[in-house]
Amino acid sequence: MSRRLLLLSNSTPHGGGYLEHAWDAVARHFTGVREIVFVPFALRDHAGYTEKVRVRFAQGGIAVRALPLDASAPAVLGEAQGVFVGGGNTFRLLDGLQRTSALIALRDRAAAGMPYLGASAGTNIVAPTIRTTNDMPIVQPSSFDALALVRFQINPHYQDAEPGSSHMGETREQRLREYLEENERPVLGLREGAWLLVAGHTCRLEGTRPARLFRRGAEPQEFEPGADLSFLL
Repeated sequence: MSRRLLLLSNSTPHGGGYLEHAWDAVARHFTGVREIVFVPFALRDHAGYTEKVRVRFAQGGIAVRALPLDASAPAVLGEAQGVFVGGGNTFRLLDGLQRTSALIALRDRAAAGMPYLGASAGTNIVAPTIRTTNDMPIVQPSSFDALALVRFQINPHYQDAEPGSSHMGETREQRLREYLEENERPVLGLREGAWLLVAGHTCRLEGTRPARLFRRGAEPQEFEPGADLSFLL
């Protein structure tokens, strides 16, 4: 695979602006790209979401074209110089890609080396399935199978348990351990402020926060920014 993936845990940092924390990495990722296709399917207001992205990317001299939620979507992706898949609800995003037959086109273009930027839900769908998303299934896609551009699962917005908390529900770690009771694939908990840079057969953790790797039969393992995670590919 000639994949070029930039996978953000989150698109907006606490107290900061949209993509502000990762903009240098985003700009490098799209070097030489004049226009990207934005996939707004994870939110209901496609026009408003696209305008928000258009304003941000205009500051970097990059035009933005929205992917339509109709049968023309595969053809639009076929002409794209780069793509950004935004955050929101992962089930709604995957359902839209499936209903427009855009999922296969997106997989083929990204696998062939078209620069792919994902944030939150857009990062979720790069994994083999969306089984490790935090979202509620507000719609029912035909399958949980996603792009499978990497061989491991991702949990964006991974959150550590708060010491002394009175919350009696499951922690994120407990939920991911439950996933591993029924599934073999490892899961990378990607904390906010962290992202993955995948180039061909290499994968590196970047950003400002460590990531937490969950594997069946093993204790979770911490990786600091700069870590080589190519073994997961």
